[in-house]
Amino acid sequence: MTTALLRPAGNRELLGLVGRTPLARITAPLPCPHPGFWAKLEGFGVGGMKARAAVSMLQGAETRGELLPGAPVVESTSGTLGIGLAFAGQALGHPVVLVGDTELEPSMRQLLRSHGARLELVDRPAERGGWQAARLARLRELLSTLPHAYWPDQYNNPDNTAGYASLAAEIAGRLDRVDVLVCSVGTGGHSAGTAAWLRRHWPALRLIGVDSTGSTIFGQPARPRLMRGLGSSIHPRNVAHDRFDEVHWVGPAEAADSCRRLARGNFVSGGWSTGAVALVAAWAARVHPDAVVATVFPDGPHRYLGSVFDDGFNALHGLRTGTPATRPVEISHPRAAEATGWTRCTTVVDPRAGARAGAAHLPHAPRESR
Repeated sequence: MTTALLRPAGNRELLGLVGRTPLARITAPLPCPHPGFWAKLEGFGVGGMKARAAVSMLQGAETRGELLPGAPVVESTSGTLGIGLAFAGQALGHPVVLVGDTELEPSMRQLLRSHGARLELVDRPAERGGWQAARLARLRELLSTLPHAYWPDQYNNPDNTAGYASLAAEIAGRLDRVDVLVCSVGTGGHSAGTAAWLRRHWPALRLIGVDSTGSTIFGQPARPRLMRGLGSSIHPRNVAHDRFDEVHWVGPAEAADSCRRLARGNFVSGGWSTGAVALVAAWAARVHPDAVVATVFPDGPHRYLGSVFDDGFNALHGLRTGTPATRPVEISHPRAAEATGWTRCTTVVDPRAGARAGAAHLPHAPRESR
């Protein structure tokens, strides 16, 4: 049975709270010493990093007449965009319905509901496309039952990308130059939007994408993924493959180790995406010691107290075994070997341009001797 949606009154003064997050110098060993890099701390922003994208998508839809006054907004989320949309819905006066899944942490479910979002949870992944495909199937069912409902479609909406111009401008306002930008990749919005804006100022900027092992975004086979917030089981059109100079795949053990090292050594930390980009940014700072390296920490640590920062969770999932890698394994092409841990490739392909048959049976990339 569907409950009636309550329309928030709207409070556009809230929009003035978006952005203006701190930029921190990160020097903690990750896992070994490095010259340091800059990190935009989006977890300190009201509504989180994706409030920028959420506001951009809803305002763009309002301007085009696709989102009517007071109409509901329906979207799929693993959590972070949900917070951003809950914020944007309150500010702009739209009820928000979010489709998540049963892997969503109880604390995140409570937080989303506390901010007035209605939460629908799917209880099993689809055979093809995993949890994302299952959420999207439920989303389409909801669209048929909610009059005038609007689906932002974060994976393919160019307004998602446009929302990160403000993030890039804030970085440029603090740094004299940026030589290397390291971005986690999920929907593709913040990597494409931030890099495009910064390259207008510094055309030679090098963009490094950070993906999750088991993600299909850059041509690897789809596998079950423990990490949420980066990676994908589908192919978002917002991912600008041609703008990346290289891609790194990072596994959950490496990301969790980086998160914990950040918390102990630099105080600021976050979740899976933060740990993954911090690992790669530290590596980039070591490899390019004269370069200005910048990255984005998408959120803070609080959501991950029961996972990344929980000893029992780490032991259960085998995330604290062995010595962390100090450099990635190199592969010549995304289809040359399957990345099961930190892996780097300087050949970046769009898998939608023609996936090779048999890609799901790649040999594993050889593991580095640590």
